[in-house]
Amino acid sequence: MSDSKPTLPVSLPDALRKARQTRRVEVGPGAIRAAAAVFREQFGDRAAVIVADPTTLAVAGHAVAEVFSIAGHVLKETILFPEDDLYAEFGFVERLEAALRRHDAIPVAVGAGTINDLVKLAAHRVGRPYLCIATAASMDGYTAFGASITFKGSKQTFDCPAPVAVIADMDVIAAAPGAMTASGYADLLAKVTAGADWLVADALGIDPVETEAWNIVQGGLRAALADPQSVRRQDPGAIRRLTEGLLMGGFAMQWAQSSRPASGAEHQFSHLWDMQHHTHDGVAPSHGFKVGIATIASCALYDYILSQPLERLDPASMCVRWPEHPQVIAAIRRTFTDPDIAEKAIEETTRKHLTRSALSERLVHLRGTWPQLRTRLREQLLDATELRALLHAAGAPCEPEQIGISRRRLRDSFHQARYIRGRYTVLDLAFETGHLDGALQGIFGPKGLWPAEMPVMHPQNLTPAAY
Repeated sequence: MSDSKPTLPVSLPDALRKARQTRRVEVGPGAIRAAAAVFREQFGDRAAVIVADPTTLAVAGHAVAEVFSIAGHVLKETILFPEDDLYAEFGFVERLEAALRRHDAIPVAVGAGTINDLVKLAAHRVGRPYLCIATAASMDGYTAFGASITFKGSKQTFDCPAPVAVIADMDVIAAAPGAMTASGYADLLAKVTAGADWLVADALGIDPVETEAWNIVQGGLRAALADPQSVRRQDPGAIRRLTEGLLMGGFAMQWAQSSRPASGAEHQFSHLWDMQHHTHDGVAPSHGFKVGIATIASCALYDYILSQPLERLDPASMCVRWPEHPQVIAAIRRTFTDPDIAEKAIEETTRKHLTRSALSERLVHLRGTWPQLRTRLREQLLDATELRALLHAAGAPCEPEQIGISRRRLRDSFHQARYIRGRYTVLDLAFETGHLDGALQGIFGPKGLWPAEMPVMHPQNLTPAAY
């Protein structure tokens, strides 16, 4: 952080008090039994309507309905998404919105990432708050501000409030498939590199770190990540720490009204693969699994950048090779054959592309602050091999091939992911300092983290010199 304040741990109750939208969190064994009481506390006598899919209806929805029935609380007919291929796409939001407009009931989202994001945005569009019943420790979106939804082929974060209340029944969550829990661990691990990206953006005066949000997400992060083997064994204590860590990530996003506290370059890789409709063995890998591989990739890039003497940068030589905006647009159109992705990439990249004079100013500033920033980044980061070991211990994929991403495609993704978000990350730092291609040669070289069988060049070799 720019003023070098220490990171302080924040308890879940303290984080809840700092939340801007969520007013109640119930975490513990048998927490579903409190569903009707929590609902009435927050929404009074208004009718409720459960939103679920067949799986979440079976594991928790029926129990929630029974609790409401015993309490004598009015429940509208359950809104059930029967599709096997249900995902967070805008068409499903519109379908849910239409169903909600048939009455004025408060939605009760029973599920994990997809159900929660669909309900979050649909409820916002009909002007209602909602209650969330979490069914797995699979991602940090339960308490997050904003919903991640695919719209016109592009994964986008729509501004909408978090749930007013969240119930996390640890009996249900601990019984979730191990792959979902491992996915949640990977999503939590991503806060390591997301935090590093925020530190860089803060040091360069682009996106200042907000101390409250930083402490909420980073304060207890290492403790929540400390025992991946117990997460893999579905140990109740480890699963609870993981669940609370994920909830804290959401609270940090609520405080900041942005995903910046919990999302950096690693999420840009994941969003890119979402936009490209990536599947492996016929299904889309989970958000956490994609983010986990991308977290290793981001950290490998940091490992390289931290070894470079950026305090000796030559801004003048970098600016001579820096592309003008028309060159950037042309490069993006060559890179993406899908016109929707290309247009989104142009929009996002235009937001952050610098003139040569602005780049010079930034590099001069970076050169002066690099020794201090490098020390802070080393304190924040783990090295890529350590991250890989943690993911493996938690039961999450730790090699790109495990989620169907070849090394050639992963290498290309470093360039492509930089285009699709205006947010400043290590991808931009590496590119602006002229080190992105050198880093990729190391990462994918014979002695690198992911050695390729043969040299792999980016199709357009989009270095600043050849843009």
